[in-house]
Formats: sequence, structure tokens, C-alpha cells
Amino acid sequence: MMESLASLTTRFGDSRREFDCCDTTFRVQATGVRAGAAVTAARDTAESLEAQLNAFDEASAVSKLNRGGEVVNEHIARIVRRGLEYKDRTDGVFDIHQGRIEQELKTFLRGDSETPPTEFNTGSVCVSGSQVATDVELDLNGLAKGYIVDRASKTLAGLGRRGFVSGGGDMSPPTGPVAIESPYGDDTPLKILETDWHVATSGGYRRSRNGTDHIYDSTTESLGSRHESVTVVARRDCMEADALATTLAALPLDEAHELATEWDGMEALIIHDGVFHTTDGFETHVR
Repeated sequence: MMESLASLTTRFGDSRREFDCCDTTFRVQATGVRAGAAVTAARDTAESLEAQLNAFDEASAVSKLNRGGEVVNEHIARIVRRGLEYKDRTDGVFDIHQGRIEQELKTFLRGDSETPPTEFNTGSVCVSGSQVATDVELDLNGLAKGYIVDRASKTLAGLGRRGFVSGGGDMSPPTGPVAIESPYGDDTPLKILETDWHVATSGGYRRSRNGTDHIYDSTTESLGSRHESVTVVARRDCMEADALATTLAALPLDEAHELATEWDGMEALIIHDGVFHTTDGFETHVR
């Protein structure tokens, strides 16, 4: 007997869902076997991780770490390890030791304080298994959203099913063409990507106040993105794309372009003073 249409729709089909996560809109899409169940699992994964990684939620594991200096959490341990790797590979430009700066900067951007932060932090952090210990507040924000996208997208994988997760400009490899949003407030996309790499976009145009945005460089103790927009495609995962987009946004143009060119498995588009600057291989990811 042939299966009913409702049964086939449950087993095979296309499912999409939008929800709020990480102070942005997440979009999850899956096509194929049990697509609806996979999309639900992806949303549940994203929301569970946000609850653990949200530094502005006093009940989160990250807040517990920043208050008490120690936590046992496998996700935080993975993110911290990657953060320490990127601090080393970017000569300190990407720096997870700036949790207090992150908190004070976000407070300023929300309008809850009148002056941006001025004093940067020094400190140390160590990881052993799932245990993280630190003597300074940590900023995992430049990695957390990419990590959540990566973990949520894994729940979409399965025999006869494909899909992707997008979280406010950070996304797992898209299943079709995607547009890079313009930082100038118009509807014309900067580029249309068609890639099987992970994507992240950063810049000061989304969140800023009085010329200050969420980007900072602790090596020069400066605040604010140096470019209108930075888009990175990364072979490794979305966490790497997220971290590198943040790093390039903090660097002067020449240094940003040099780092992007030398980093294996990364291509970048940097919009600086209205001019497009790309690495040599970026156009291979453009439709």
C-alpha cells in the first residue's frame, strides 16, 4: 500500500525555521529524510548552547567561569582551546582575555553607560579536559556564534538529508547561493556566494554608537572596526570564519590583507572606504 501524503511529508520534505539566538536571527533549513525533526534538533542545540555561552546571562556557564574563575564544561573548553590557538596565530589581535572589555563595550553600545571602556586586561587561562580555569574574565563572543552554528549544523547531517544553519551572517556551508549584505543600508548585495566553505561577516555597521562598535584590538588598545565590512570564507569550520572575520575587522587594511592572504584555508573580502579588497582566491567562491 502506498504511503499517505502526510506520512511522506513527515519522512521526506523541506523544513525551515527562524528563531532568536545570540542576539540575532538564526535560520535553519533542511531537505530530505525527517527534515522537520532535524530542524527542531538544530534549534534545540543552538538554544541549549546559547544558554551555556551567553556571557550576559548570569546563569550561564560562561558567567559562572567569569565570576568564579573555574568551570567544567566541554563546550567552553573547546572554544577556549581554539581561542588560545588564534591568539597565538594572530599575534594577540584575537584575544579571549578581554571579557571585561567586552562587557563594558556592550553596555556602552546598549546605551547603559556614557563612556566606552579604556583599560584592557592581561591574565592567563588554562584548560585540562573539560575544566577551564582563569584569573581574568574571558570574551568568547568572537567564537561562540560560529561554534553554535557548527554544532547545530551537525544535527542536520544524515543519510538522505542536507541543510544549513545561518546565524546573523555566520553560516555553515550553504546549500545554494547566498548574498553578502551591504553595510550601506541598501538592498543590493555586495556579492553572491556559491561555496562549500563556511562563511562569516563582521564589521561595525550592525552595532555602533558614536563611532564605536563591538570590534577591538587589544594589541593597540583601540576600539572599532577599521573597515565597513569583512566577509570570510573558511574551509575548517564556521568558528574559524567567525574568529578571522573579527580579526580582520580589527586590523589596518594592509595587515588584514596580508593575514588573509597567508592563512591557509581562508579567503576574504574587505570593504574599506567603499573599495573592495579581496584575496586572490575569493572570487572562486562567488557565483
